[in-house]
Amino acid sequence: MKIILNKNKLIRSIKNQKNLGFVPTMGAIHKGHISLIKKSNSICDKTLVSIFINKPQFNSRNDYKEYPRILRKDIAILKKNKVDFLYLPNMKQIYPEKKIKKLKIHSFSKQLCGKNRPGHFEAVVNVVNRFIRITKPKKIFLGQKDYQQLRLIDFFFLKNKILTKVIGCKTVREKNGIAYSSRNLLLSNKEKEIASRVYKIIYSAKKKLIKKKKNTEILKLQISKLGVKRIEYLKILNTNKIFKPYKKKKKFKIFFAYYLGKTRIIDNI
Repeated sequence: MKIILNKNKLIRSIKNQKNLGFVPTMGAIHKGHISLIKKSNSICDKTLVSIFINKPQFNSRNDYKEYPRILRKDIAILKKNKVDFLYLPNMKQIYPEKKIKKLKIHSFSKQLCGKNRPGHFEAVVNVVNRFIRITKPKKIFLGQKDYQQLRLIDFFFLKNKILTKVIGCKTVREKNGIAYSSRNLLLSNKEKEIASRVYKIIYSAKKKLIKKKKNTEILKLQISKLGVKRIEYLKILNTNKIFKPYKKKKKFKIFFAYYLGKTRIIDNI
């Protein structure tokens, strides 16, 4: 695995790669990331992974500071999983200009996570767009756990005629049902047990919620009793009615975000 810190060196290293797969991460590599890497390895000639904790997308200074950083362990995992290139840029490599221009993205960015995190998705799409301009991969691999992020990036690419194809990959879960996430490292064992029970309750209630045989407010009360500190949202959406052109067939997902201690957990079922 080639570890690259410099943007120009990276461009030279990958310039002849016509079928390059790209997996952007913020580190704290877990099985969810590994599934994206394996998918890239299976359909691309070479795989590039980036580790960059993107400060502009954080709404809290403490959240940015406390985000897990385990670079040595990450490098060992990536080598084991046959990653060809690892890009480790600093802030200046990605944001060379003094003032960061905001991108215009779809209004879906104001719903769900975006409602309580102003500017978050604009910053996420911005940084991914910057990485794409540098790396010019054939495909980018993103997890469906961050479904809102995935769809916003895909829509932005289509609207702006970016040739890189977005590949959405299934959510990978721990045995207890929790979706793998870097933030899981911040959870205590007790908090993990609560998160597992939250997932199972929502999963078992999905059909009743869609058929309106169960109220989301009742479900929120059940979840709160488990020891959840704060529920940010619990919402059912027809995902075929988010972006035009709309599809006739209904496809529902339940989106939820809540806090256990200081740790924010998001998921969709």
